[in-house]
Amino acid sequence: MRTCVLVVLLGVCGIAILELVREQTGTPGFFVGLGLALLPVVPLLAAFHWVGRAAPHPWAQLSFCFGWGACAAALIAILANSFATEWIAAATADPSNADQLGSVAIAPVVEESAKAAALLLVFLFRRRQFTGPSDGFVMAGFTATGFAFTENILYLGNAFVEDARNGTGVLNSVTAATFFVRGVMSPFAHPLFTVATGLGFGAAALAVRRTRRIGLPLLGLASAMGLHALWNSSSDLGESGFYVVYGCVMVPAFGLLAWLAVWIRRRRLRAVAGELALYAAAGWLSPAEVPALVSMPARSLARALARSTGGRPAGRAVALYEADAAALALLRHRARSGGPDREPDFAGRERELLRRLWLRRATAGPALSRAAVLEDLLPPWFDPLSPLGGSPGGPLGGSLSGPAPGLVPGPRRSGPVPAAMTAGPP
Repeated sequence: MRTCVLVVLLGVCGIAILELVREQTGTPGFFVGLGLALLPVVPLLAAFHWVGRAAPHPWAQLSFCFGWGACAAALIAILANSFATEWIAAATADPSNADQLGSVAIAPVVEESAKAAALLLVFLFRRRQFTGPSDGFVMAGFTATGFAFTENILYLGNAFVEDARNGTGVLNSVTAATFFVRGVMSPFAHPLFTVATGLGFGAAALAVRRTRRIGLPLLGLASAMGLHALWNSSSDLGESGFYVVYGCVMVPAFGLLAWLAVWIRRRRLRAVAGELALYAAAGWLSPAEVPALVSMPARSLARALARSTGGRPAGRAVALYEADAAALALLRHRARSGGPDREPDFAGRERELLRRLWLRRATAGPALSRAAVLEDLLPPWFDPLSPLGGSPGGPLGGSLSGPAPGLVPGPRRSGPVPAAMTAGPP
């Protein structure tokens, strides 16, 4: 029921915002703006998807985030900003001051709050999908990219209308200048702002105290609003104000964002490798699967191998197996670091994930093991005939850092699906 309501809500908001934009830009301007606004969307979504590939999110969830940003958040922003600007102009009798005040003081609050609503909904109703800063990073990026897409249609469409009215050439046109600023120099602006909110929600997902679960998202939202307000005020800081803010704030912040994305991805892959080694030692995975599950090229190769022999259903089974294995490893990692208060349903969730792995292991296991061989991921001492891969230190010759949440029993061999698959209390 909630899914149907959300689909209808986003559909209505999408129709409404597109009609509002078309009324302001005209039909030719709308289609020109739409075509140009699509260009930065693909690389941005690909970058955020790359960050989250260590533990992939369901595409339905990512589509919801993008749709919320492009439809619901954009509609809320355009209506609220217009109302606030008109109210300020009527109260002060100064339309130019109203536009400036609305851009710096009203728009950042309204737009960042509207985008944060998508993260709040996922945090409240799909809490299992919100497991740390990486999830907040990715979902905030998809939401903000959707919002920037709709906003760019409006800006580029209006620029095209102005050029058509003045008969300006392409190279000297306002459209080209607008696209260069919004699509080339700063396509990351909205994602950069909203990622601060996403990181706040991600940190709150790991917090035990109620004050932190409430305070961290609010701190992230306040940071997003501050950055947004600073960016919007750059054009009012003199002729060189835009370049000063861009060079001294936006570029370093973007560099920090890129570094953070790489660090989060590597940290997740290390956590997955360490925890899956324990399950391999207990027999839930073959030792050769572990290096394949922590290598993105090997995962892709395993899916391709499965599709070549078993068709699309086999490839889908391998993809689900990879996602469940990563979710299992991160579940145990959180239980190890945070204890029972952070993962009160550890045993039940672990049992569910182990059962799903068991059901797909016959298809996914051989594909992943072969991918590990083809990608040359197995160490020289690896012995496929040894139950632990021939290593005295475990399946991968390494040791786990810190105590495990509980002993992991091996799968039962007496039935098609194990009946008891708990790894003990965290």
